[in-house]
Parts: sequence; C-alpha cells; structure tokens
Amino acid sequence: MIDKNLILLNKEIKSKKDAIEMSGKLLYENGCVKHDYIDSMHQRDQKLSVYMGNMIAIPHGTDEARSLVIKTGVSMIQVPSGIDFDGNQVKIIFGIAANGDDHLDIISKIAILCSDIDNVEKLAKMDNIDQIIEMILSGDQ
Repeated sequence: MIDKNLILLNKEIKSKKDAIEMSGKLLYENGCVKHDYIDSMHQRDQKLSVYMGNMIAIPHGTDEARSLVIKTGVSMIQVPSGIDFDGNQVKIIFGIAANGDDHLDIISKIAILCSDIDNVEKLAKMDNIDQIIEMILSGDQ
C-alpha cells in the first residue's frame, strides 16, 4: 500500500493548495484514483481542514468521491522546511485514497508513529525511502 513511487522527498511547496494538488497527483499518476479525485481532496479540506496536528496533514477525498478510487494508495510528501496549513506548520503530507477499510491499518500506524513529534521530525529529515517505509510500517520509534 505504501509504494516507493508514491513518496517524494525534500520538496519545497508554496501553498497548502499546491501540497494537496501534489499529493493527489501522486495518487492519480500511480493509478490509485481518477483525476477528479484531486478536486474532491480540495473540497474535503474546504469543509474540514486536513491538518491533523504534529506537523502532519492528511488530504483525502470526500465520501462522495469513493467511486473515483481505483485502488487504495497512500502518498507521502516530505517538506523539511515546512508549509503553512491554516496557520499550522506541516512537514509531512500523507495523501490517502481508499474504497473500503483496507487503509485503516496504515492510517493507524501513521497516527501512532506521528503522535510523537520526534518521529515526525525524523520522517521530515530522512533521505532513504526504504527506511521511511520501514519506519511507517513497523512503527519503529
């Protein structure tokens, strides 16, 4: 579910809108969603901020957009210098696309891992995609 092709390291992003767009584009380009899902991710953030705390944002589509999901996928964008999300600094963006409940395990691992701000800082600085995937999947701290 976490694919190397869905991870971007050391990015500079100008705006929250660009961050959501980039996370959705990763999901689209890797066959997880139809293109309209990206618009749904923006709509979701307009209804309720996708900022989750501890320098993490989790853009995802609206419930109505589930039909636009081809397969479950999780994208990750690392922004070490941070980006403003509604007055909050974000360093890691996890884009999510899921039809059923098969994404809940990975979301749980992300939530547990990122509940410790030190882990978020580590993720924001790591430069090895394999180590990032290992850290997320194992919950190593």
